[in-house]
Amino acid sequence: MSTIKSPSRLAFWICAALLLAAAVFYYPKWNKPQSEATISWDVSGYYLYLPGALIYKDLKQLSWWEGIDKKYRPGPGMGQAFQHSSGNWVMKYPMGQALQFLPWFGAAHLLAELLGYPADGFSKPYQVAISLGSLLVALLGLWFLRRVLKEYFSDNVVAAILVCIVFGSNYLEYASITGAMTHNWLFTLYSILIFSTIQFYRRPTFGWAALIGILVGWATITRPTEIIAAIIPVFWGINSWSGLKSRVTFLTQNFPKITLAGICAGAMIFLQLAYWKYATGEWIVYSYQDQTFTWFPPHIEDVLWSARAGWLVYSPMMLFAVIGLFMLRKQLPLLFPTAFGFCMVALYITSAWDIWWYGGSLGQRAMVQAYPLWAFGLGAFIVWAKGLPKMAGFVFLVLASFCIYLNLWWSHQAHRGGLFVSEQMTRAYMLKVLGRFEKNPDHLKFLDNRDEFKGTERQNLREILFLDFEQDTTALATTDAPISGTKSLMLSSGKEYSPGYVLPIKNGEAKWLRASCVFRCDPKEWETWRMTHLIVRFWKDDKVLKEGFVRLQRLVEGSETKSIFFDTKVPQKSFDRVTVFFWNPGSDKNIRLDDLRVEAFD
Repeated sequence: MSTIKSPSRLAFWICAALLLAAAVFYYPKWNKPQSEATISWDVSGYYLYLPGALIYKDLKQLSWWEGIDKKYRPGPGMGQAFQHSSGNWVMKYPMGQALQFLPWFGAAHLLAELLGYPADGFSKPYQVAISLGSLLVALLGLWFLRRVLKEYFSDNVVAAILVCIVFGSNYLEYASITGAMTHNWLFTLYSILIFSTIQFYRRPTFGWAALIGILVGWATITRPTEIIAAIIPVFWGINSWSGLKSRVTFLTQNFPKITLAGICAGAMIFLQLAYWKYATGEWIVYSYQDQTFTWFPPHIEDVLWSARAGWLVYSPMMLFAVIGLFMLRKQLPLLFPTAFGFCMVALYITSAWDIWWYGGSLGQRAMVQAYPLWAFGLGAFIVWAKGLPKMAGFVFLVLASFCIYLNLWWSHQAHRGGLFVSEQMTRAYMLKVLGRFEKNPDHLKFLDNRDEFKGTERQNLREILFLDFEQDTTALATTDAPISGTKSLMLSSGKEYSPGYVLPIKNGEAKWLRASCVFRCDPKEWETWRMTHLIVRFWKDDKVLKEGFVRLQRLVEGSETKSIFFDTKVPQKSFDRVTVFFWNPGSDKNIRLDDLRVEAFD
């Protein structure tokens, strides 16, 4: 079939063009500094094996890291490793991703000094090599996914699947801009694994068996939970007890090949065990320390629908895949048990992780590697939609187009647009910014406070507290550069809390409270967790009944002086005390506050 007559081939190249444009022209991370660089944050943690072993010859003490951290500032630094009881440092992440990086690291290391850069593992050639390698791996995975899907769907449907996944889901983010994360590389491993499984059951050779074993083992030492990859070659094409019996017979007849697959998988996993033994003297080490799973109940609702990182909130296109997965039972009955079972297990494991939002994630990044399986559900839905009457089919096209627009918009806002605030998104804030391109600093208060008074006019307005701190005799009152008058309240590294000011309000006396103050921080505190809080807290029997707050530095530009307010709804439940106070959680900046005011209204 010629290129022109193959819609799926054309779709592949269009998708490849988008990935290339995003990675190379729109937001090239190898050109970004410090924690925005390609080798930063989690990527630097997976990557540490390579410079540690091949450049600095130090995988136990990581004494070289301090110099790299000071020079490049790639992120959390030694937080990507922990000190074992043996006294040695152990990598937090397994080595599978480092092994995938190895060819690109090697090329960069050979070229670094020739190009005038330090051969230290983190200079520009390494950033470029890992970025371009990740892009090529993404294209490879997409190509193999196309090959796999063509076994089961028409060329037109395959084309639609590729466009929907690349243009309409967070795969775009993790295959292009942040392609050095594990999810992109695992997506490719899974695509090749499915392809190899299909080939093995057509022609069971030692070569295909060895490749399957290597891929399963490699996925496992990239992210240990990916040991579920073994589900694919074991159960592919089985949908009945008779099919299961036939598979057992087949595996028995090909026992030497199956043994080879197991040996190859075991050899890959042994590499990780050998590293742990070398670094600690122990064969098994739980390197994630205090991060673990909550199996009952998992965070499924949050993973699917939360504003913070909900999979179907940020990639609504994949809702079609979820629905279509149930349609597979009729359309592709031989594939249904494996595809459905794998996707459900993957979703369950993703949801059971305590840090279910997975750090700085645009939607659920931990779902991306499973997209080669979810693609079957998406294909089944598209097949069903093609059979609808024209008007219903048109509705699907409109919805799919909206999902694509939304995904492109979110991808832009996560980088150049700036309206996506990683790890901190709330439903209230999302609804404020959805579809916009201009920034409104006042909207940022809804990252902390979900209450919003939407009335046009406040009724029964009365001031119940006003403090200008002119008569304040506490240690917090300062005459050093006050905001107004002769005194302001000042918080700093040694002064974390203001007094808790009790508000003269009782149950049923108002429906809303508005707290406001004048604020200045010079210089501005940029670390979110260190920002100053203005807090209104409702108490019942010395327990917090409700709390509303805003982080003040969110709402100012630089060191400007600004009047800031937020509204909080008075709880209907009975309370016996209300306080307002400031909290400065760890900032070493000098923060000045003035004209604290609280108003009650209906």
